Amino acid sequence: MQSDRSVVKLAPVQHQSAPLRNKIIAALRSAIETGVLAPGTRLIEKDLCVQLNVSRTSLREALRELQAEGIFEPMSARGLVVNTISRKDAENAYRIRSVLEALVVEQFIEKADEADIRDLARRGEILKQAYQAGELETIIETKRAFYDRICTGADNAIAFDIINRLVLRTSSLRRHSLSRKERQLQSIKEIDRLIKAIQNRDIEAARQAALDHVRSSARFALDATQSMRKETRGETVS
Repeated sequence: MQSDRSVVKLAPVQHQSAPLRNKIIAALRSAIETGVLAPGTRLIEKDLCVQLNVSRTSLREALRELQAEGIFEPMSARGLVVNTISRKDAENAYRIRSVLEALVVEQFIEKADEADIRDLARRGEILKQAYQAGELETIIETKRAFYDRICTGADNAIAFDIINRLVLRTSSLRRHSLSRKERQLQSIKEIDRLIKAIQNRDIEAARQAALDHVRSSARFALDATQSMRKETRGETVS
């Protein structure tokens, strides 16, 4: 566990439009997804307030919400740390996510017009290009935009919220998985298969493509847990 790790590289929050709490939560989520806030990192409120340019009251509101989601956990009397997910919880998170993503893909096809499908296909091409380039932060950003578009088109805010939480809970494993070239190349084929099924409005094929994509992600991510343990013990990882 990386206790007492200083938090770095968080961009100041812009105080405008959306509620400040939501902006702080979004900034913290992004920091977790990109590894700036790694599992086991202790959150130092004073440093976070300075880096995000927010008050301690506003920060605490955001921290409480993410703690309720299980993203942060108490560290005795020393505040909060970024939660470290167990293998069992990770397995369950991916199983739930596979079902929900298959559902929203089905709902997207039911509700989408041709313009929606063209827009999703365009985002899919951007995502495949990101995989080809191999830049992890770009992959994470474009992948989020691709699936946000599916969930928005499906008009299922409940599934959207749960999927986002599950992705965040498994973000450290997801980064290790997405950084592997083998996974990047495989993902290109899986996304291409999903897009083609959606373009054909083939619900069963699209559902299966979504299920297979998440299951494949789970295999690579859970393999990453073993690699991470070996790295922690100083063993060689092949």
